[in-house]
Amino acid sequence: MNDCIFCKIVKGEIPSQKVYEDEEMLIFKDIAPIAKIHLLCIPKEHFAYLSELNDGRRALLGRMIEKIASLQAELGLKDGYRLVVNQGDSAGQTVKHLHIHILGGETLPWG
Repeated sequence: MNDCIFCKIVKGEIPSQKVYEDEEMLIFKDIAPIAKIHLLCIPKEHFAYLSELNDGRRALLGRMIEKIASLQAELGLKDGYRLVVNQGDSAGQTVKHLHIHILGGETLPWG
């Protein structure tokens, strides 16, 4: 998708503070954090919504969650974290590229 900010981050066209990357996914720091630790985990392939994951790609979501769990200590989340997926405008999805918010520590006053 040409105008997707997350696709541009995946391609390296927009800088990000990456904390993990492999052939399927990327985890990077959110530029407008609402918690002490606020990361985003995105698939490198563009999907706007969960409903766009076909049978062959649904397992990717599970792998993303498994990767977050396996990196929990390295990501500074050993004391706990929340995973949030917003789907659609009324749910607060501002970037139409499937992503998981990883929130650790206290929520900041503006969050």
